[in-house]
Amino acid sequence: MQLRRVVVTGIGAVSPFGCGFERLTEGLLTGRSAVAYCSALESVGGLRSQIAALVPTLDAKAIPRKFRRSMSAMSIYATLAGQEALTHARLDDAACQDGRTGVVIGSTVGSTLTTEEFFTDYLADHSLERMKSTLFFHIMNHSCASNVAQALDIRGRLLAPSAACSTGCQAIGYGFEMIAFGKQDRMLCGGADEFHPLTVATFDVMHAASINFNATPTQTPRPFDRDRDGVVCAEGSGILLLEELELAKARGAKILAEIVGFATLTDSSNIANPNPAAMTECMRLVLADAGLEAAAVDYVNAHATATEQGDIAEAQAIHELFGARVPVSSFKGHMGHAMAASGSLELAGAVGAMQRGLIAPTLNLEHIDPACAQLDHVRQPRETQVNVMVKNNFALGGVNSSIVLRRYPA
Repeated sequence: MQLRRVVVTGIGAVSPFGCGFERLTEGLLTGRSAVAYCSALESVGGLRSQIAALVPTLDAKAIPRKFRRSMSAMSIYATLAGQEALTHARLDDAACQDGRTGVVIGSTVGSTLTTEEFFTDYLADHSLERMKSTLFFHIMNHSCASNVAQALDIRGRLLAPSAACSTGCQAIGYGFEMIAFGKQDRMLCGGADEFHPLTVATFDVMHAASINFNATPTQTPRPFDRDRDGVVCAEGSGILLLEELELAKARGAKILAEIVGFATLTDSSNIANPNPAAMTECMRLVLADAGLEAAAVDYVNAHATATEQGDIAEAQAIHELFGARVPVSSFKGHMGHAMAASGSLELAGAVGAMQRGLIAPTLNLEHIDPACAQLDHVRQPRETQVNVMVKNNFALGGVNSSIVLRRYPA
């Protein structure tokens, strides 16, 4: 069957750099670090990592209270980013309400903070008398997608993927496929997550959290670097509005990029350890879906979380497919790992840089690990026209995802 072409017409972001797509792009291109000491981690016994990249204080009252009362922080982030994406795309209310616009927004889990607050209260006397009626809407797995659809009056399909670090990438990919197959005309897509100390603890228990830079937080994480020591947890939301090309053109929308391929696969060899062969296969599949050869790719935005196993496996996979020819960078050094939001936030930042004729670098990459040295690492903003980029996200649980974006000619 003839697939429809799918383009990006709006982007919204709530990141550790603050509210707004422009703030995200500027933070990446000016070499800022959003990582800082986090006092909330002091209260957790045995937790070694004391740093995080948090969203600065924002005005949640921009969302009417009747919607905001059913939202945790992650839904607030997603709603504000979604509002920005719709405004950026100049999409009117009628299009949101026509049933041909849908939502694909996922998170790792429902609100951990709300869950903790409920059980702290409940276990004191096993009473439900103080339980708020809105509690479930904070903690259900599709909380972000449902809250965004309610607040923005979007009436089409709703999907809430949950695949840890691959969530945001999968959300955009699934939205792309729904439009390409004619099931929807527009999709508001991305991921969202909120910070909780238990997220840091999860990585710390696995010896995958950064612990050696508590006194110098802006020097970590360090993707692909010899001196890296693990993940720095973050939060936020990145949301992209995808549209069918001809409809976007007909309404005079500014087209930011075209999505031409998506692939996701499961590596069943190990639930925790990254597998370079599976990563390579995922990128092969996404290029096949896009109908492109490896030689057509101008840039790879790597997942690269600054763990030794993950960085080395991804470096091997990229080199296997692209050799040393393609520039590579990861944005984790700037803003940490935003979990379910990481894929969509990083893709948003990559598009923002591409629009300016630049590639944003890997921050804190000072001494390239010899095991990763076979790649063309971008260590300073690089002026170049990117016509085709690959975005990778590889998650715990063996979930590998990749997207291909292409520059759309003005």
